[in-house]
Amino acid sequence: MNNGQTTRSIQTIVIAFLSFFLGKETHAEAPNVILFLVDDMGLMDTSVPMLADKHGKPKRHPLNDWYRTPNMERLAKQGIRFSQFYAQSVCSPTRASIMTGQNSARHRVTQFIAPEKRNNGPKGWRWEGLTQKDVTLPLLLRKQGYHTIFAGKAHFAPTGFEGEDPTKLGFDVNIAGCSFGRPGSYFGEDGYGNLNPKQKKRAVPGLEKYHKTDTFLSEAITIEAKAAIDQSLEKKKPFFLYMSHYAVHSPFNSDPRFADNYKDSKKPKNAQAYATLIEGIDKSLGDLMDHVQGKGMGENTLILFVGDNGSDAPLGPVHGYSSSAPLRGKKGTYYEGGMRVPFIAGWAKPGKKNSFPVARGALHNEQIGTVMDLYSTILETTGAKNPADHVVDGISLLKQLSGKENPDRPDHFMCHFPHSHRSSYFTSYRKGDWKLIYRYKGKIKYELYDLSEDPFEKRNVAQDEPKKLKEMTKAMIARLEMEGAQFPTEGDKELKPLVP
Repeated sequence: MNNGQTTRSIQTIVIAFLSFFLGKETHAEAPNVILFLVDDMGLMDTSVPMLADKHGKPKRHPLNDWYRTPNMERLAKQGIRFSQFYAQSVCSPTRASIMTGQNSARHRVTQFIAPEKRNNGPKGWRWEGLTQKDVTLPLLLRKQGYHTIFAGKAHFAPTGFEGEDPTKLGFDVNIAGCSFGRPGSYFGEDGYGNLNPKQKKRAVPGLEKYHKTDTFLSEAITIEAKAAIDQSLEKKKPFFLYMSHYAVHSPFNSDPRFADNYKDSKKPKNAQAYATLIEGIDKSLGDLMDHVQGKGMGENTLILFVGDNGSDAPLGPVHGYSSSAPLRGKKGTYYEGGMRVPFIAGWAKPGKKNSFPVARGALHNEQIGTVMDLYSTILETTGAKNPADHVVDGISLLKQLSGKENPDRPDHFMCHFPHSHRSSYFTSYRKGDWKLIYRYKGKIKYELYDLSEDPFEKRNVAQDEPKKLKEMTKAMIARLEMEGAQFPTEGDKELKPLVP
């Protein structure tokens, strides 16, 4: 072998070694992300126990034995779940928070968006929703080289406004997303509302190939999402899939694929139908996990599963303990059942090629997480950057996903709702173990709970803890002022919170 051959051989060996080493250690391939959002799914709408006992271990409750979610169980076994993860109490504020990383008081989409008209609320609240001027998560990911896919319920803006079309907000692909938040029908036989004049007002767009078939809406959206993932492979781009199901929002159409599982339960028909909708989105989750694994992308695809607000299960009274038991309240309320949601994070396939570690089979009960955090988490996961002039209220969850506490995490959450709905004109503020509910109208202005001693909000201690009540009220007001919150009005008078 001459000197030239020797040199070339050495070069080949060095290049091969470096390629292996760098590929193994730096994971240069950009990770894919599936954000799997379920409409109206609360913390207890799952067979996965999300609450912890006094020792921090998962504790089952009756609702966990009512629902069937084997794929959520699968994701929880290979990832981490949070027992204290918060969303806004209704859907559009949460969806705007995910897109912007901001709390609702700051971005001012504080109420669900009515598609046809301005919904009630203080002058200047963002009833027109998100616009092309907004800094959004998919826009930043697209700049990072990602193929950005939206599938399902959007509800970012009213009809006729630019934000009703997700492609105007940074998505390359829009599957069935539009201005409204509930479908006319879940049945393909109805064309998802397009073939029935009574359902036309909420007819789901863009799924014509499934009209007059027995393809349930959740299934149709899943099929199209998988096809969009395949397009990413063809484009040789990493993908961001915002999988946002219309389910489990009303109407409570029973998914025929799962109806037999609940027919002998003796529960009301609409509660049985709700359970089938839950099982349908669980199947969708499993189908997506199987799909990316089948394409060889499982170890490089992060899944973030979350609900958009508390449960709206047709069980019991709005402010009671039935639909979210043992939590109090449901969607639209200021209680924990109105804003605690399931959150599970994990790789579609845990393995050596994962870009960062996610604790497996873990329950994170030490710190809270919020929907605002998803923006920062996904940016850090993908390497995308938040603009310097865009204020963000969330914080990356990556440290918590590894099973560790984040010492830099501010342990607070605020739901500001200056509107009339199920629980009207309130701010709910949690700081540490304490939670304050402030009502802007009515005789009872203050509710105060020590969640460490009373996690199910059964004893209002506002009168018993005047010092803590004043401290929490001042902290809430400071937070509202920092975020530039708007307040409800009475006539021409703006109702600002009062320190007791």
